[in-house]
Amino acid sequence: MMVMVMVGEGVGFQDLPEGCIANVVSLTTPRDACSLALVSSTFRSAAESDSVWDRFLPSDYNDIVSQSTSSSCRSKKQLYLSLCENPILVDDGKKSFQLDKAYGKKCYMLSPRMLFIVWGDTPRYWKWTPLPEARFSEVAELVSVCWLEIRGWINTHMLSPDTLYGAYLVFKPSSAGAYGFEYQSIEVSIAVAGVETHKRAVFLDPERGKRLRYQIVPRRYPKDRKDGWLEMELGQFFSEGGEDKEVEMGVYEIKGGDWKGGLLVQGIEVRPKQCVHANNTI
Repeated sequence: MMVMVMVGEGVGFQDLPEGCIANVVSLTTPRDACSLALVSSTFRSAAESDSVWDRFLPSDYNDIVSQSTSSSCRSKKQLYLSLCENPILVDDGKKSFQLDKAYGKKCYMLSPRMLFIVWGDTPRYWKWTPLPEARFSEVAELVSVCWLEIRGWINTHMLSPDTLYGAYLVFKPSSAGAYGFEYQSIEVSIAVAGVETHKRAVFLDPERGKRLRYQIVPRRYPKDRKDGWLEMELGQFFSEGGEDKEVEMGVYEIKGGDWKGGLLVQGIEVRPKQCVHANNTI
């Protein structure tokens, strides 16, 4: 984002009062603020001020952060960076919250306890397992089912406005290994306010995706995450702001009838893919 500032003849931008510089910096982006902090000590002081980083944080960040006990920071910049790098648990540990580092957009992950899982309370089909590397206190472990159905919901008022979001199933094979997904496609979908906007077939077997490097008909397979899990994009939707809308995210395999199992489900993550700023897409 480019900000134009007019100053008088013989007066440099860095000669302006620090508060004025801070106000201008707050109209840019977090990435720009970090770059401007390298210009001079005056810029550094302005670019690292709480007044700047308060503008980069979501307007309701106090309400969100107050739900967690792990977000004590000395400055707004430190809080911003902490929320980018370290997701916090909110809503009694049923969701996690963090920020997109580039633009401060909201990201949420719904824990498996927030999801509707068919037969999820039947140990023969699903069981709930604590994992040290998991974000939540437990994950949903798929034992064996012939009817796979997982659904989750989030309201757009919780998200950042003017932002294109993607929804992702976060999972990985259990220690025993996944089975039944090698050749069977899974249906994923997104519906906004009851209207289905995305629906497609994907494959949850990552090893088959790696083996089939060259495909005549491209197929969608999971991708590796930095945290050691896998993710499969379910679709995307646009958060406009204003009117609140419910977004439903679904994962289904209910037609094939084949038995499948051996997956650990950590949750469904909703994070920005693209945002609109000052009438420009970034």
